[in-house]
Order: sequence, then C-alpha cells, then structure tokens
Amino acid sequence: MSVVTFDRRVERSTDTVAPGDHQQTPRLHGAVVDLGATAKAQKPKFEVPRELRHFYGPGSLLLVWTALSAIGVFGPRVFPAPWAVVAAGIDLTRSGVLQEHLWASLQRVFLGFAVGLVIGLTLAVIAGTMRRFEDTIDSSMQIMKAIPNFTLVPLLVIWMGINEAPKVTLIVLSVSVPVYINTYGAIRNVDSRLVESAVTLGLNRWQRVWHIILPGAVPGFLISLRFALTSAWLALVFAETINAQRGLGALMNDARSWWQLDVMVLVIAIYALLGLISYSFVRFLERRLLVWRRGYKGE
Repeated sequence: MSVVTFDRRVERSTDTVAPGDHQQTPRLHGAVVDLGATAKAQKPKFEVPRELRHFYGPGSLLLVWTALSAIGVFGPRVFPAPWAVVAAGIDLTRSGVLQEHLWASLQRVFLGFAVGLVIGLTLAVIAGTMRRFEDTIDSSMQIMKAIPNFTLVPLLVIWMGINEAPKVTLIVLSVSVPVYINTYGAIRNVDSRLVESAVTLGLNRWQRVWHIILPGAVPGFLISLRFALTSAWLALVFAETINAQRGLGALMNDARSWWQLDVMVLVIAIYALLGLISYSFVRFLERRLLVWRRGYKGE
C-alpha cells in the first residue's frame, strides 16, 4: 500500500487517462489517501503555533471587554474595566494576600485531585478487568454519578467539621467519579481480539492488563482527565464556601462583603486562567501519549 496526497488530478479515472499522463497521475486502487498529509501540504509556510492560537478566543473576549469599558458601556459599579482588575491584582500581589489565597487553593486542588485520580483509576481497572467485582463497584459509582456532589456539603460538614477534610473530600468525589466512568468505559471498549491474541501468546492476566488493556484505555483516560480537572475547580469554589479563611473562594467572599467588584472579577479571571492551563496540560499529555493514534484532525 502506498500513501498518496489527494489531488484534483486523481478525480479522473485511471481508465480514461490520456497517454503520457500516467507519470503525473497517481493510481487510487490499493492506495490510502492521507488527509493529514493533505492538510499539512496545504498549510502555508508560516503560521502561528497552535499553542498560541488557543489564546485567540480569550484574547478576543478581552479586547471586547476593554473596548466596551473604554466607551462607557460597562460602569465601574457594574463591571470593572480590565485595567482596574489589573490594578487590584497588583495591589494584592504586593501585599502578599493574593499569593497566600492562591497557594491555599492550589494545595486543596492538588491533594483532592491526586486522591480522586488514584481512587477512580483503581476502581475502574478492578471493575473493568474483574467481572466478579464489576456489579458491586459499577452500580455504586453510577449512583455516585447521579448524586450532585454539592448536595453532600451539609453532611460532610456534620461528619468532618469545618476544617480542611470536607473541602478536600468534596474535590475527591468530584474527580473520582468522572475518572472512573470514562476509564471503565474505555477499558470495556478495548478490542477483544487483541485480548484473545494475548491469551494465545501465553500472556497472563496482569500482562494482558499492562500490555493490552491499559494502553488501549489511554484515550478514554485522558478524556476523563479533562472532566476531572474541570470538576476539581468547580468543587473548589463550593468547598471554599465552607468557612474557609484562606483560598480564592474566601477571597471572593470577602470581596463580596466589601463590594470590591474588581477583586471579584480578578478571582474569576484566575479561575479561568487555571482552567485554561489545565486544558493545555491535558492536550500536552494527549500529544505525548497518543502519538500512535491516527485520528481525524480536520481539514
């Protein structure tokens, strides 16, 4: 099989090719049209790196926000201008308040995300590879998926108090469920013929899991990371309303009490930036771990 680049000239049937054109017209029979190579061939010589193109959307929103604030559509008592938000951020940074709250939030997210990732991934592997555990684990996780985690906040406060435990637990629950659901589904979508071939070659259960099932489930696992990171930041917002003295949520609550709109918008912008960084991190993992997959990338 040969790989050829699509060209208008190949639209003509090889049966009607004029004498002398065989050298210029590639045959279609038995060939694979590589759309990725076609798109690459059609790209201009210079283009902005894709990592920078991800900022086109947020940058456009920032320009619109700046323009509307400059012409007076947004008043300072309704929606502060970008330069007012930047000034508030500089003041909080110089006083050290912003770093303190940001570090407290990052610690909660990292701890809750790590624990939730381990729990969700472990349960998915057990339920996906051991049929005798599947019914018990999968039904329980499906129930957890149906319950909004934020409704558990009052119970978590009663059981654990108002310290860090209920805050981290809420993030753990928000992360473990999407990791389990997507990874379990990816494990069950692994081609059974590959597993049968591994059995024929003499691989034991753990070797089949390590060499066949887990690599095949990587795409689904990476999708679960996208949902898990988003859920972690959303859970953080609710978690830091539980009598938190430090954290971005606590900073926003204080700003709301003092009607500091610039600080409130600053916190929202930080949440958005952290979400964009998380998304970029998952895309980086996809490029590194899924180099073997030739999926459709658009034209």
